[in-house]
Formats: sequence, C-alpha cells, structure tokens
Amino acid sequence: MNQRERIRDWAQPIYFLGQNPITLTGAVVTTSTALTTIAFWFYDVFLPGPPHPYIGLLVFLILPGIFVLGLLLIPLGIWLRRRSLRGSGNLPGTYPAIDLGLPVVRRTLEWVAFATVLNLLIIGTASYRGVQYMDSTSFCGTTCHTVMAPEYAAYQNSPHSRVDCVECHIGPGAGWFVRSKLSGLRQVAAVTFHTYSRPIPSPVKYLRPARETCEQCHWPQRFTGDKFLVNKSYKDDEKNTQQTDVLLLKVGGRTWQGSVGIHGHHLADTVRIRYISTDPERQTIPVVYYTDDSGKTTEFISTDVKPTQQQLDKGEHRTMDCVDCHNRPTHTFELPENAVDRQMSLGRISPELPFIKKKAVEVLKVDYPARDVAKQRILDELNNFYRTNYPQIYQTRRTLVQQAGDEVANIYLRNIFPDMRVTWGVHPNNLGHNDSPGCFRCHDGSHASADGQTITNDCSACHNLLAVGEGNPKVLTDLGMQ
Repeated sequence: MNQRERIRDWAQPIYFLGQNPITLTGAVVTTSTALTTIAFWFYDVFLPGPPHPYIGLLVFLILPGIFVLGLLLIPLGIWLRRRSLRGSGNLPGTYPAIDLGLPVVRRTLEWVAFATVLNLLIIGTASYRGVQYMDSTSFCGTTCHTVMAPEYAAYQNSPHSRVDCVECHIGPGAGWFVRSKLSGLRQVAAVTFHTYSRPIPSPVKYLRPARETCEQCHWPQRFTGDKFLVNKSYKDDEKNTQQTDVLLLKVGGRTWQGSVGIHGHHLADTVRIRYISTDPERQTIPVVYYTDDSGKTTEFISTDVKPTQQQLDKGEHRTMDCVDCHNRPTHTFELPENAVDRQMSLGRISPELPFIKKKAVEVLKVDYPARDVAKQRILDELNNFYRTNYPQIYQTRRTLVQQAGDEVANIYLRNIFPDMRVTWGVHPNNLGHNDSPGCFRCHDGSHASADGQTITNDCSACHNLLAVGEGNPKVLTDLGMQ
C-alpha cells in the first residue's frame, strides 16, 4: 500500500463521520478562538507591558480553554456519530470513497494537516503563556482583587517588590510547581464561592521551606558582623521632638570563632532548634528543643504557659528557619505610630507642622466605614485642624499640610482593608520585639530546662544599645554622622 492509499484509508472515515453538528461546531469554535488568541498575542508582542489582569485572564486562560474545548468537540462528534450509526445498524462497512486526484480534496486534506500542526503549536504556546501569566506578579496580586489587595499593597512597599511572587511561594523544581497549581484550584473555588478566610491566615501553612527559597539569595551563615542601626521617632508634643535610638545588631553567622550572633546561634549548620507552638499564628511557644555543636539536645519548657499534653500533641512541631523571625519579609503591615515616624524621618511628613505626629496617629486610628471615606476624612481632618488652630501656618505652609495629608492617607490605604478584616496589628511582625512579642516568644526568661538553664532574655545577647531616646546622640557626632 502506497502513501496515497494510506492517506485515503485514514481520511475516508474521518471525512464521513465528521459531517455532524458537534464536530463542525468544534471546528468553528477552534478556528475563531485560534484567530482571536493569535491577534491578542500580536497585540501583546508589539505593545509590551503588563496586561490588565482581567484581559490576562481572557487571553492566557479563558481563550486557550475555549480553544481546547473546540478541539475536543471534533473527535467527540465523530465518536458519537459512529456510535449512533453502529447502534442503528447503519454504519457502512466501506466508507464513501475520496478521490485524492481531485484538487479540492487534496487542498482540504492539506489544510487539515496544516491546521493540525498549527493547533499543536497554539496549544504549546498557549500552555507556556498561560503558565507564565499565572506565575506573574500581576496575576497573583491583582486578579483576585479583594482577596489579595492587602498582601499586594504590602508587597509593593517591601524590599522584595522586584522579586516575583513565585520565587518565594513556589521556588525551583517541578514538584512544588505542581503542588502550587493544585492548591491554586482550591483557592479558585474558595474565591468563586466566597469561602476564603478573612484575613488570609498567617503564617502560610504549606509554605516551602526557607532553605529552598529564601536561602537561594540569602545565606545566613555568611551574614557576619554587626549591623549599625539608627532609628528616629517623634514625640506627640507640639514640636514633634525627635528621639534617636542607636544600636549595634549582632547579626552574626559562621566565623573563625564558630557560630556567633543571631544567625549563628539560630541557623548554624550544626545547630538545630525545634519548637512546639500551640496556636496557628505561632505566637505561643511552650516548648523549645536546642541541639548544640556537640549534638546534645536540651529541652526548654515555659513556666508561664502550661498546655496539656493533648495540646502539645496537636500543636505544630517545627524546625526553626528564617520565617520564624522574618515572618513578614515581604508583606509587612505597619502600626500607625511607626508608619508616621518613618514618613517623618524621610521628610514626606514635615516635622515642622505642629502636633503632626499626634494628629496623624489620631486620624489613622479612627474606625472608618470604607477606604474611600477614610481617605477623604483624613484629608479633611488635617486641613481643618491647621486651618482652625494654626491659620498662619495653614496659609503659608499649605503645601506641607496637603503633602502630610496625602502621606497619612496613603499610610491608611497601605495597611487597612475592611473587606478582608485587615486592621492595625492583625498580622504581628516577629522581627524584634517592639511591635509584638517576637523574640520574647522564646527569649522571655521563663523557658527553663531540667538542669536549670534558661533561654536568655539579656538584651546584649542580640544587640548593644548605644543611644536610647536621645535628641543628639554623641555617638553619631563622634562618627561624623550629624
């Protein structure tokens, strides 16, 4: 049998059985969707830039889905017609002949072959572009707008704002990629039926271990030495009196001296810290296990928190890693006092405005019914305050007043999302111990071992305070920093 005969024998049943409404509908759907998808791809290529999230859904997910549905209708129609003809006894033993000598028949078969190859290319490209889009920051942060709005706002204001979400939440490798997509199906269902949690629970229960994500860029054992920190804050008096704290943070790592500093004692290769938390937020830690360089493990039990054995058995048993302290490295939500201090130290809220610290914090803590209402009321309150109490300043420094109002409103909009029940302090930040227990979850002086050892709560274990609440710290003058 020559090539022409093989093609004829293959084409005859498909041509005959393909004359049905389902197959023809599939062909029309596939063709029209393919042309639409290709047109959008050309638009994306020649007009680059992040697509609108809902346009992205259409181009990279919905249209390819309809395209594949059309392709599936073609063999489905053929199979159903064959089944119907066989059931009625009308399935021919020999299908009607196709004359390959006719130019119209040859062109039809050539078009079918070309369309098949083209469809395979479209499916491959659509699959790649679809996965690429689903891994984009735009998809993660803006498609499910209400749900992800708080996390996306915090992300944009973070040191990781140029790092794609998938770099931390998925990381390299096929295993976690597949796992994330299966988890994504559950999340799509939750968003569709409005069964998602408000706010989004933290920490993420099935987050990939930090050694496989964070430590692709950050290497704790190499962060040696001390970090010099200068923190400015302002009193809530009329002059917004500036206070400065200066400290040396003992970052540490692995040195010729061994494991030193914070990273060295918590994340050294030969040291392992395990703990049990009895709450989903990992804020209550009644038991800590510390394994030293020699391999000896010491159990520290809190004398303040006394859970039952059942609570300990049901608690989370976890090996410590980066995110136990850096639990909000990209999605940090501020407290009003700290947020205002930060913007004042950057000059975005002028300390020259009387009582601006006090008034800004005051208007931020009001319980507003909606975000748009909050923005307008914050602007009105600050303008009215200076117009009424400091008319001269309001007339001569109105630009500073308006700028301060905008920055205070932005602080609110970055941190408060009533629809997701995200308010001040909902997500504690464990880095340090000023805004939440943080370090003191373990370093509280009450975690003791059977032989009388305790987990230290000595300040100098982690940092040296060089100045606390000073107006003009001498150490900064000595260093020529002011």
